[in-house]
Order: sequence, then structure tokens, then C-alpha cells
Amino acid sequence: MEKIGVLVVDDSALMRKYIKQIINEEPDMTVLDTARDGREAVEKAISLKPQVITMDINMPRMDGITALQYIMAQVPCPVVMLSSLTRKGALATFEALELGAVDFISKPDGTVSQEIFKIKEEIKAKVRAAAKSRRPGKFRPERKKVVREKKGAPIKTSTVPVNVNIERVVIIGVSTGGPKTLMDILPLLPPGFPVPVVVVQHMPAGFTAPFAQRLNQYCPLRVKEAANGDVLEQGVIYVARGGYHLKASRYQVDKGVKLFLSREPKDSLFMPSVNVTMESFCKALGPERLVAVLLTGLGDDGADMMVQIRRGGGVTIAESEETAVVWGMPREAHLRGGVQHLVPSYQVAGCIVEALK
Repeated sequence: MEKIGVLVVDDSALMRKYIKQIINEEPDMTVLDTARDGREAVEKAISLKPQVITMDINMPRMDGITALQYIMAQVPCPVVMLSSLTRKGALATFEALELGAVDFISKPDGTVSQEIFKIKEEIKAKVRAAAKSRRPGKFRPERKKVVREKKGAPIKTSTVPVNVNIERVVIIGVSTGGPKTLMDILPLLPPGFPVPVVVVQHMPAGFTAPFAQRLNQYCPLRVKEAANGDVLEQGVIYVARGGYHLKASRYQVDKGVKLFLSREPKDSLFMPSVNVTMESFCKALGPERLVAVLLTGLGDDGADMMVQIRRGGGVTIAESEETAVVWGMPREAHLRGGVQHLVPSYQVAGCIVEALK
């Protein structure tokens, strides 16, 4: 069996030791070498041509973001970033994902410690997923920051809007490779979009708020992190909060739909979970009112609900293998018969618009 060759990059000798130990525990992967900074990482990436690189962001001489750009230009390969659980760390992580990183792992406390062993299964899983991934297609819509006339404070959700009658909702589920893919899709949804959009991206707590803010800079539609008690509005994109499931309920019969955050079910593999959110919206609105979309990601979260939504009269769209960074979740939905429209990422926005006509 050919092992997955990994290059571990971190400025901490202790962290390099721990990550190497975690990876070498597995029979299907091995650490080829380690690097202390970005400059050394680029040199070793060129000479060793690893299948996967784990890359710290904050390093001396050359940071992880700069090293990533050199690697993508000279010897492109799947890179998994290691990020601290801070706002600054989150913003750097999203920049890395847009530059070509496949995924990221958030350090438990942002410091060097044996806490890294608490996420060793995540490290192994993401290295394996990265090894199976492919670079996204060449298509990239031109990204321009949206200039808004007023930059007010986030709208509070304590008051319920009047006459909010939501007929249909778009739900998008996505995991590995999602931030970059969403940046290719959501800005293409046009101004005046007639329904709310709910995005369930597998992402830890603390990352979803800055991710929503980043999307908001590039999307014609308003983007916000979903808050407890939010009432769905047309033309608003709601990003599920990390660490919670996002659910829906009717606040008035045949009127508005209210969002709420929940820790149940606690045994779910992901929180937020695509399956949990889709199931909740099916109960609140009915499957026939949903446009369900499943994008790149490892595993099968959302696949079963895609089947139910399609059977119940809703529209289902999944990303094809052509562009998916990891064709796992959409593949499972397709194999189970839950996909009406199987399209590359650059056709997803148009497919959503057509489904609503």
C-alpha cells in the first residue's frame, strides 16, 4: 500500500514532533520531513513533492500565507492550514483557502501544547481528505467588493418583521473546500434575489462570523451569521453558526420562518449538520418549498435529506465531480438518487435561479 507522504510545517519543534507522531501512527500515511518556516517549506515542497502539506500560518522568515502562494505557483499540492482560534487567525485562514488551501484545522487553544492530541482524529481525517482532493477548476468569477450606501450595525432580531411570507428557501450544505467554492457561487446570486438562502458550512465556532462578514463584502445580497430568533427575509444569506445546529420553525401559520440554534442532537458528527438543518426546514415548510444544494465535502452529511426533499417535490442540486474539491457529500446524494441536477460549481448559481422561476 502506497502511503500518503506528508510535509509538516510549523515553527514550533514541539508541534512538529506532535503532528509527526499523530500522522505516523497511521499505516496509510507517513511524514516525509518537517520544515521550520515558510521558506524551508517551499524548498522541501519542491524537492520532496509531498502528497499533502500541513502548514502553520504564523512563522518567522516567511509566513504560511506567503509560502502557500509560492507552493501553489511552483509545485501545487493539497495544503491543510493550521490556524489559531482568533479573529485574526480566522481571517488569515479564509485568505489561505481562497489562495488554494484545501482545508484548515483550528488549534485547540492557539498555543503549543498537548491539547493538539484532542484533535488528532481530525488531523488524520483531513490529511486523508486532502490526499483525495483535486484542485478546483479554472473558472473564477471576477470578485469585486460590494459598495453599500450605508454601513450600519448588524440588524438585531428582537423585533419580527411585518408581512414576512416566505414561500421558498434555498439551503446549501458544504464541507471540505467549501469557503472557496461558496466564494465562487454566492456572489453570482443577483440583487433582488426572491428568497432567503441558508448556508450550512462545517466550520468551528468562532470562524463562521468572520466568514459571513467576508462573504458580505463580495455578495450583492446581505450575508450574516444566523442568530437565535432571526426571522428569514428575502434576499438575505444566513450562515449557520459554528458549534450549533441551525433549525427552523413557523412563528405564525403560513407566515414567517424563525431560526433557532440548538445543541441537539448532540451525537451528530458535525455541528452544524446539513442533515439536521434540511430536516428541520422540511418539517417547518415542507420539502416541496425547498431548493436543496449539496457541494464539496467529505462524508455523506445531507445525502439522506436530499433524497427525501427530492421525493417530496423539492428541487435538488449537487456539485459534480468535475469541480468538487472532495466529491464525497454530493456523490453520496447522487448515488442514493437524491440529485435532480448534477452540475459543476460554476453552474450552481444559475441552476438555483432557474429552479426558482
